[in-house]
Amino acid sequence: MDNSKFISVGFKSLVNSNRIIAVVSPDSAPIKRIINDAKESKNLIDATYGRKTRSVVVMDSGHVLLSLIAPETIASRLSVLRDEEG
Repeated sequence: MDNSKFISVGFKSLVNSNRIIAVVSPDSAPIKRIINDAKESKNLIDATYGRKTRSVVVMDSGHVLLSLIAPETIASRLSVLRDEEG
């Protein structure tokens, strides 16, 4: 039985919460390099729909997801899911 739980990262886009490694702000130079590397390797997922990127979600698959939702909000949603799991 698959116990995947999905969280919204904006505009009806969902991500498997079990696959998330980190949720970070896009402002630092190292994170900008991670975004550029993911873009070059075709592992970048842009879920901002042209809006400002407010968080970067790093997945265990090597994919990097850009979201318009603040990192604190995504962390809060993850926390709620984990609380529900017990």
